[in-house]
Amino acid sequence: MDLYAAPMACSLACHIAALEVDLPIVLHYVNTATKKTEDGEDYRKIAPNGYVPALRLPTGQILNEVPSVLLWMADRDPDRGLAPAFATFERYQLIDIMNYFSTEVHKRVFYPLFSPSSPAASKEAAKLLLAPTLDSIAVRLGDRPYLIGDKFTVADAYLVTFLNWFRHLDIDLKGWPGIEAYHQRQLRRPAVARAMAEEIREFKCRAA
Repeated sequence: MDLYAAPMACSLACHIAALEVDLPIVLHYVNTATKKTEDGEDYRKIAPNGYVPALRLPTGQILNEVPSVLLWMADRDPDRGLAPAFATFERYQLIDIMNYFSTEVHKRVFYPLFSPSSPAASKEAAKLLLAPTLDSIAVRLGDRPYLIGDKFTVADAYLVTFLNWFRHLDIDLKGWPGIEAYHQRQLRRPAVARAMAEEIREFKCRAA
């Protein structure tokens, strides 16, 4: 199956999840500015909305949102515990958190900050949301090692991605010591470290 991604974008969470469950993916990097794949294909023919991630399933069907891709990956090997079991409260808690991440954090905060088309006023308004967003995440995390229960889930893969972005924006996570400690632990996780090393290498190659 094919995972279409951009280095250190939100698709990093899906890259991490694929490594966690040993999925046999082929990773294709997309230029999100030109909407072209590495081999020059028009990415919009794969994902009409033009953003990453996109996961092409063995059936040829496409999933194109982080929460759906993450859940599909987690459900390939339920014994790994990347998503809680169906019909449990924890399963709905996972959906709750990932919806919060995709709408309130990604779309409302980071999209205006990173989008070249965002007006200055939108960027300034989004900057004001950075600290309150970390406050909210800190409440959700509490003093637990993971967001849900006592296991790393796809929600943690998603959160690691966002915490990298906060650091990119020069937000010192030391102001939120629980989140800082959490982030440092996750960065040492083998799948996280491997996915990030691969994507940082790709990012640097593009910048060279």
